[in-house]
Amino acid sequence: MNSLSLNESFSLSQQIERDRLRHISLGIKSLVDRAVALVALLLLSPVLVVVAIAIYLQIGSPIVFCQLRPGKQERLFAFYKFRTMTSACGADGRLLPDADRMTPIGEFLRRTSLDELPQLWNVVRGDMSIVGPRPLLVQYLNRYSPEQAQRHAVKPGITGLAQVRGRNSLSWEKRFEHDVWYIQNWSLWLDCQILMETVLKVIRKEGISQEGYATCEEFIGTIQGTD
Repeated sequence: MNSLSLNESFSLSQQIERDRLRHISLGIKSLVDRAVALVALLLLSPVLVVVAIAIYLQIGSPIVFCQLRPGKQERLFAFYKFRTMTSACGADGRLLPDADRMTPIGEFLRRTSLDELPQLWNVVRGDMSIVGPRPLLVQYLNRYSPEQAQRHAVKPGITGLAQVRGRNSLSWEKRFEHDVWYIQNWSLWLDCQILMETVLKVIRKEGISQEGYATCEEFIGTIQGTD
């Protein structure tokens, strides 16, 4: 009994130490995120201005797309990105499909991922991280399985493991599997690896859209028994 108690005590102390180190690492991640995002905004300000002018000339205002998205612990925040589509509606007053509303400047911004640059401001505000699961639509919240819902245990990111493993070319189930794996195996080194792979993905322009869609299909929920 004494031996068992000692082993349990040792295991508990190890877990406490791991949790403490993880907490410290997450604090470092948050500080680094905000500092890097702020510097990036300053350095990329000429690019931001040029993109904003191009969008205004081709699409008009607003230049920045803003939408409520769920973040850490499902807390809603204002999510920003450069506008890539028009607001054209059909005869029924509903928005046309993405493919019909996508503009040439929008396609370019998506291919180069320049449309994501305004999210650096989300990182500075503390709503997002540079690396993490992507922030998705509010209506998806009640469609997640309990395991998939774990993706909201951390701040959403501008890039993430699912993005470097296939981005929109992956099925929703595979994307969520990558999100959960990232959370369960997170480390600062993993973030660095994802950032390096992100640069390569952007250069190669891989996984920008799902086959047959301008972006990707809507997530309607996981069918039980789906691999």
